[in-house]
Amino acid sequence: MVDQLVKTVCNRDCPDVCGIVATVRDGRIIRLQGDKDHPITQGFLCHRTSHFLERHYAPDRLTTPLLRKHGTLTPVGWNEAMDVAAEKLLTIRRESGPAAVFHYRSGGSLGVLLAVTDYFFEQFGPVTSKRGDICSGAADAAQMMDFGEEDSNDIFDLLNAKNIILWGKNVFVSSPHSIPILKKARAQGTRLTLIDPVAHQTRSICDSYIQPRPGGDVALALAVGATLFERGWVHPQAHTWCDHLGELRSLCWSEDFSALCAQADVTAEQVHGIAEALHNGPTTIVVGWGMGRRVNGAGIVRLLDALGAITGNIGIPGGGVSFYFKRRGAFDMSFAKGESVAPRTIAEPMFGPQVLAAKDPPIRAVWITAGNPVAMLPESRTVAQALASREFVVVADSWMSDTARQADLVLPVNTLLEAHDVLGSYGHHYLGVARPVVPPPPGVKTDLEIMQLLAARVGLAEQLKGTSQQWLERIVATKLGPLGVTMETLQNGYVRNPLAPKVIFEGRKFPTPSGKVNLIHAPPPPPLPDEAKFPLVLMSLSSEKSQSSQWVRPTEGPAVATVHPDAVPGAVDGARAVLSSQQGEMDVVIQLDPHQRKDIVLMAKGGHLRDGRSANALIKARLTDLGEGAALYDERVRLNPVQTA
Repeated sequence: MVDQLVKTVCNRDCPDVCGIVATVRDGRIIRLQGDKDHPITQGFLCHRTSHFLERHYAPDRLTTPLLRKHGTLTPVGWNEAMDVAAEKLLTIRRESGPAAVFHYRSGGSLGVLLAVTDYFFEQFGPVTSKRGDICSGAADAAQMMDFGEEDSNDIFDLLNAKNIILWGKNVFVSSPHSIPILKKARAQGTRLTLIDPVAHQTRSICDSYIQPRPGGDVALALAVGATLFERGWVHPQAHTWCDHLGELRSLCWSEDFSALCAQADVTAEQVHGIAEALHNGPTTIVVGWGMGRRVNGAGIVRLLDALGAITGNIGIPGGGVSFYFKRRGAFDMSFAKGESVAPRTIAEPMFGPQVLAAKDPPIRAVWITAGNPVAMLPESRTVAQALASREFVVVADSWMSDTARQADLVLPVNTLLEAHDVLGSYGHHYLGVARPVVPPPPGVKTDLEIMQLLAARVGLAEQLKGTSQQWLERIVATKLGPLGVTMETLQNGYVRNPLAPKVIFEGRKFPTPSGKVNLIHAPPPPPLPDEAKFPLVLMSLSSEKSQSSQWVRPTEGPAVATVHPDAVPGAVDGARAVLSSQQGEMDVVIQLDPHQRKDIVLMAKGGHLRDGRSANALIKARLTDLGEGAALYDERVRLNPVQTA
């Protein structure tokens, strides 16, 4: 039989949204490659997606609903599963009202069609929903407050920059398909600077590397701002497009320059180098996701926005403060109203504590779509306790996750290689269609099919009717249709979102109330204080081998904790140790890296609680200063080597 090549796009939580070419033989996918026709993917895939077939065809994949009977998850048919789900939800709604049901949808798939699950629960209730964002809440709120909109220049506009500052950004893990663009820019003479407390591979493509204290970004940005004002490197017309310029100057000068350098643990020369790069633009600051994951994360991003704005590096080719690309901007998602109609919301980072504390009514049922909150949210054990203590928990997933283990009903859903959906990206402006490379295994359904089965049992069949193609045509038609882009257009190839400008805020016009940049003009909250008992800062980071809590292959043994050789007295490479925080402790294996700072511990993000590898079990649930994001990188820990006889 002749091999068949099928194109699709990756729908997992990653900014690259790669084009995939799958080779199918006798109904089975045998190979995944990057699509050479995709302007961003350019023929290569990340390690995680290249090896996804190991997960797709894993023997532990779920292919039948599991219903908890007498304390044990037991295989059942779809009719029984959906009958039970409908009966439980209707009973809880009748007895306690729809707010007693909590629908939690996360980023396990970024396809737009998953919004239909939100729509169902709005029609059923509306029910309790989530607010904030575990990953980007602080930075999203910061840029909306500063600019009135959140988007970036075209990704290829980096080639117009004279300087690119990667502030807390490891492109080799988080945006690998930007690397060819960055390398080309550097070959043309663009200077690349990396600022990050963590030493990582991105250093290899940069001209300079600054390694500040973790959480020292506020002090570093203020020191850069002070230098810009002192040296007259603020754009002479900045007052015409910036509000609060004088207040920002006072803020930057409110503390001694030397003290700021000491707080950030950087040299005056390093600060001057950053200021000079901003002055001699055009300069783009590429902001890493971790910048917002602190108690003052929004303040950090707002200061970076301000540095770009006052130097004139906003609204011009080659300039900008790029955190996010508006991935849903091309689509009409108005059918799902979100927080505006919810009777109650739960802040995503506070999932465990707030579900446990909810009253009037208490949360009795939780339905989880595209998420594994036990592994991915802070206070993993609290999240698990919150779920285990509910009356009815439903999890839709392809594998038995930490969260699914707490469920009363587990529903098997399709993988990214079986999805039919449309996607934008938060790392570039190209749109693509996910098409099923192969059909799901017997017994597996899509989230749309699950919602339609449930809708038929609760009186909402009419509201949820329609094929995936019909739903997607509706979502695409409103905004893109008048511009000549239809589902057929998207199915025929990748299309750059025609609504996205090549240069955001061109002409330095901003959709803020005043039409100007709203510069930060009050001090951000201070960082959390040091604690002698817990001398190290825990940073749980994305890995090239895992996609959130999905690992390429199962991991065994204790989690790895990477530290500088001098960070822990008596530390030996490969030795066992106990990593402790105020939230608990876990067994780890020490890995020594002399390139890291002496005040941090590095761990992989998304380890499973059931295996004793979840770094989030050590992290307290805290909110950021704006946007209700998670302050994931403010947890202080202690690492104690285990003494062996």
